[in-house]
Amino acid sequence: MAQNVEGGEGVSRQQASDKSPPGNTDITQQLRDWARTLGFSQIGVADVDLSSAEPGLLAWLDAGFHGSMAYMAAHGLKRARPAELIPGTVRVVTARMDYLPANRAGDWQQVEWQGLADPQRAMVSLYARGRDYHKVLRARLQQLADKLATEVGPLGHRVFTDSAPVLEVELASRSGIGWRGKHTLTLSREAGSMFFLGEIYVDLALPLSEPVNAHCGACEACLQVCPTGAIVAPYRLDARRCISYLTIEHDGAIPEALRPLIGNRIYGCDDCQLACPWNKYARRASVPDFDTRPALDGPGLLDLWAWDEPSFLQRTEGSAIRRIGHQRWQRNLAVAMGNALASGVADEAALGQALSASLPVATPLVAEHIQWALAQAADKP
Repeated sequence: MAQNVEGGEGVSRQQASDKSPPGNTDITQQLRDWARTLGFSQIGVADVDLSSAEPGLLAWLDAGFHGSMAYMAAHGLKRARPAELIPGTVRVVTARMDYLPANRAGDWQQVEWQGLADPQRAMVSLYARGRDYHKVLRARLQQLADKLATEVGPLGHRVFTDSAPVLEVELASRSGIGWRGKHTLTLSREAGSMFFLGEIYVDLALPLSEPVNAHCGACEACLQVCPTGAIVAPYRLDARRCISYLTIEHDGAIPEALRPLIGNRIYGCDDCQLACPWNKYARRASVPDFDTRPALDGPGLLDLWAWDEPSFLQRTEGSAIRRIGHQRWQRNLAVAMGNALASGVADEAALGQALSASLPVATPLVAEHIQWALAQAADKP
């Protein structure tokens, strides 16, 4: 899944002050027009008072649901207080950019389920099959901020893309981008949830956009489909059980009890989005950056296992996948290969030979997961 936490980059800021834009609603329409030319699908404007979200954030942190993402706790309530994070901020411009690859089949959800059912295939989350969204959104958000500054004069601002100290889904919900789904991602009636979020903190009192009503109703498809039960209650995610967290954010050993549940997901997990009825309205990306790279279009586990570190770095250049490094990449593949061995339908000899050949040169972390994987064939009924 996307719409998560990581990274962030500031830009130069003028001395912040609470000022009103000329033309008021006219500048908001101009923002929308500029955003469309830059590849954004929608923008909104949110206030900076997120105090009503603070109890939920604290409860989530107190429950330890952030796992090893220590930066989540380190930022504390600053995440819910934009004006403390960037002094002088009075509004947050929120932006949506659709990422469903344009070259996906019309029945893309069914195609993804079929891939998940093939234990010898490696499944990478859809959002990560193209260019690193951090790079794409950050550059375009900066261009949007520059256009606004050209129109209104000196502008105190900072752009964020999936940045640690920002409550992205809360801001998107308050600005009318969508509503918080039960899987905790932003949902839109027009676009499902297959989109990235980005923000521009500004010292300009832009007109606020209206939030939209929630439309999940009694549906709990996302809770029921989650392979590891990470969505412990509606709107409540335990990251420690989430496959996206385990394969991307977590840098240690994957808990043994969860390894069989990961299946062939080697980077992220889309199950809650695949099951969501609203994603029948998911929109294709309007920029080519998110087109699926050939190497990630249904690869076999053995194909990816053959990548040494230089190959990994070369083939993931400009990709979000590169952030996890070769060691975590191999760790994830070893788990998937173990699950393939346990399935009884994989090429046991080829998988076992590839794993065994890598064991002598593997790091301790990868070696542990290789040994576990090899044991899955031995323990098979």
